[in-house]
Amino acid sequence: MTAQKHSGQNVPPHAHYAVHLPAPDDFAFWRERARGLIQCDVPPDRVAWIEPGATGDLFGSEGPARGGDKRLPVPPADAPPVRASQRFLDVARSAALHSDPARFGLLYHVLWRLQRQPRLMEDKADVQVRRLEELAKSVRRDAHKMHAFVRFREVAEEDGTPHFVAWFEPDHHIVRAEASFFMRRFANMRWSILTPRGSIHWDGETMHEGPPARRSDAPSGDPVEDLWRSYYAAIFNPARLKVGAMLSEMPKKYWKNLPEAELIPQLIAGAQAREARMVASGSLDMGERPASLGAVDKAIHACRNCPIGELDNRAVMGEGPLGALLMIVGEQPGDQEDQAGRPFVGPAGQLLDDYLTRAGIDRSSAYVTNAVKHFKFTWKGKRRLHQSPGAKEIDTCRWWLEAERAVVQPRLVLALGASAARGLLGKTVSITKARGQPIQLEDGTELWVTAHPSYLLRLDGEARETQAALFAADLAAVQERLAELAD
Repeated sequence: MTAQKHSGQNVPPHAHYAVHLPAPDDFAFWRERARGLIQCDVPPDRVAWIEPGATGDLFGSEGPARGGDKRLPVPPADAPPVRASQRFLDVARSAALHSDPARFGLLYHVLWRLQRQPRLMEDKADVQVRRLEELAKSVRRDAHKMHAFVRFREVAEEDGTPHFVAWFEPDHHIVRAEASFFMRRFANMRWSILTPRGSIHWDGETMHEGPPARRSDAPSGDPVEDLWRSYYAAIFNPARLKVGAMLSEMPKKYWKNLPEAELIPQLIAGAQAREARMVASGSLDMGERPASLGAVDKAIHACRNCPIGELDNRAVMGEGPLGALLMIVGEQPGDQEDQAGRPFVGPAGQLLDDYLTRAGIDRSSAYVTNAVKHFKFTWKGKRRLHQSPGAKEIDTCRWWLEAERAVVQPRLVLALGASAARGLLGKTVSITKARGQPIQLEDGTELWVTAHPSYLLRLDGEARETQAALFAADLAAVQERLAELAD
């Protein structure tokens, strides 16, 4: 492959270069060095990428590992920019975390070819592109396993402050990349994740890195695990049991770190009889209904009774005072709600707040929640795009919504959208037909139905004005009814 030449470039003919990476997961460093080498027309076979602790000679006795140039060439001032598609960058960021020592060389080779073949990443038959995709997929899978199978065990600091420690054995260099996930999910805890590839520590404000650890450095258990085992046994769902799929998703290598794993053989053995009882009764076994909002919160975070709960997200609990006269129910958390861990904080929530204020309804005095507790989405590049929950998913999550309603005991429930209405009624209704008038629930609570504010955000022009007026009128009617109920 012939590289384009740049005037004034002082690159010795046939020179070889060794690039020593400061860390095995330092994609930014690789990208900067790769860009400079490309601009200097250094072909892939003249570059060795060496990560910390690497041994061996990638180029044989004549390569840079034994006598290559120590200083990298400097790109000329007239060097053209390096071309890299967004697809390449997305795949490369993940592939760079793989444990394959040849990954950085592969990345550079593909980047080199992209300068001549801009659409290379679209060629799924290309051997190098296919290998890059395989590396990225393996890293994403490893990250998913880390999210699912890290189990914290409580230890006490010298001052008595609780500290939670977990042990995990990743296949790839994902620890630093996944630190932000655990920081978001366990923001209010002091925790450490120890791995053979390095450790991360969160003190509630700052993330710290530590050296590799051994299994013996982590605690072996704590009293909370007995409660966790009991809970796992209670929510184990034999109707969804597929042993092969379970072993694929939860390989036995992770079992030693999971307190519930010791229960799996006996739960599998009794699954067939239990499934027969569930089928005979015609109901899904969700265990005992939680009797407090705290119990609901804990249960929905562990719930995996529908596929949404198995995505890379976290459950979002409702918020508001006990005994609230009004309960507001939306469809499901969105991307911003998932990150914040609170309902209705994104654009739809801001629009809702605006209309509630206009109607004279104080949101802080209402209990606000969603029919589905986890964010259902699909990936598009680096973005998570909302997907509407299916009827079965809404019906499954209805168990938790009814638990919230039983604890809060509102006298009026406002359902925002068809999914919220189904979560309360157990059947689909037309917003057009149901809005503007109360529907009596079995326990005597009034249900009012209107559109979801996200629906207004998708409209413009005359259509938006019309629907906005209807939405405002619905909230005004709810406020009027609330005033009557408060008397």
